[in-house]
Amino acid sequence: MNQELIDLAVERGRLIERISNQRQLLARDLQPLGGALQTADRAMATVRTSTAYVKQHPEIIAVGVAVLIVIKPGRVWRWSKRGYFAWRSLNMLRRQLTDLGVLAPRQRP
Repeated sequence: MNQELIDLAVERGRLIERISNQRQLLARDLQPLGGALQTADRAMATVRTSTAYVKQHPEIIAVGVAVLIVIKPGRVWRWSKRGYFAWRSLNMLRRQLTDLGVLAPRQRP
């Protein structure tokens, strides 16, 4: 009986070690996915925050529709493209300055 308990304890130790190794391998293999999941979490949080803000301030939608009616759609599209280009350029410049060490990395919430 005593030998059976010893054998079971040895087998249990082997299994625990094997499980630990499998967990380490899984954590290593899934590490690249962590960044993508954090980005998705931030995006979802932004969507939720924005949705709540628009629900609290429905006049924003009315003003946006009025602006689209008053201003020609072609002009809105043109300025939207310019704004998007400026935003992308600013982000690229910020990233390059951070890589060069001129700017400190941005803290994400």
